[in-house]
Amino acid sequence: MRRTRLAGALTAVLALALGATGCGDGGGSAPGPGSGASTGASTAPDRVEPLAAPAVPRLPVTVASADGRRTTVTSTERIVPLSGSLNEIVFTLGLGGQVVARDITATFEQAEKLPVVTRAHDVSAESVLSLKPTVVIAEGTTGPAEAIAQIRDAGIPLVVVKPATSLADVGTRIDAVAAALGVPDSGAALRERTQERIDAVRKGIPAREEKPRVAFLYVRGSAAVYLLGGAESGASSLLEAAGAIDAGKESGLTKDFTPITSEALAQAAPDAILVMSKGLDSVGGIDGLVKVPGVAQTPAGADRRVVTVDDGVLLNYGPRTDQVLKSLVGQLYGEGK
Repeated sequence: MRRTRLAGALTAVLALALGATGCGDGGGSAPGPGSGASTGASTAPDRVEPLAAPAVPRLPVTVASADGRRTTVTSTERIVPLSGSLNEIVFTLGLGGQVVARDITATFEQAEKLPVVTRAHDVSAESVLSLKPTVVIAEGTTGPAEAIAQIRDAGIPLVVVKPATSLADVGTRIDAVAAALGVPDSGAALRERTQERIDAVRKGIPAREEKPRVAFLYVRGSAAVYLLGGAESGASSLLEAAGAIDAGKESGLTKDFTPITSEALAQAAPDAILVMSKGLDSVGGIDGLVKVPGVAQTPAGADRRVVTVDDGVLLNYGPRTDQVLKSLVGQLYGEGK
């Protein structure tokens, strides 16, 4: 699915914010429904969990790239994934030791010391080429086109993977990355492990007569960005899998994001608000969030019912999506209920 200009601008703001604030986590507990604020940022180390079995690439491989090309990969000695989500998949497949660069949103511990070559899907071709990669993996939204062309013109195999917007994309992305790196068996194992973990979380969701209405707000106080997510925000699939209703989507917002207004929030009428943890920090926590026009007048604002997930994983739709879903479920319904 092609992203809109607004979504691209949103990603840029996120990357700038991550660069400015680092990758520290917040903390807190997750109360049950009707409680006050909840905070879901994990206190555990931000790490990915590689497969136990070593990945052994079988090369060369020729794969179809999402931009219509066919690319032959002959070496995975020096891998450059051009997004945080792609970095996460490569590391979890067990090939992290061969990754030589990262996107600014790849904030997990194993990758944090790697040089940054991509910011908000905006790649520096010069930085990539200076690392002498043997294969580059990009998102369909990575650009500018001139930079992608420059990498290809230098003779570097470059494989484009479709962006992820829902739970249905998790397995196909893992398969695509694994195929490009010549480790399809590891890809199948990771896909199976990830799906099993997602399924296990979904089985534990309590049955409720009325599903909670949750609005996804993207806020960056330092940049004066205040947006309400709609059907294409990327959060709908997660919220629905968690047994909730995406309040923005259900209120008729068919695109990705729209500026927050009192009218839009009143129409959405959320019982809870989902925000990224650094976004909440940027507005001064819950006290600041309820000062955003219209928030205090919603049921969620009145109850100070806020759900948070770390920026670096919320919309990745990858090997740690089960953790995101578990966090959402725990905060919406109470841990262990």
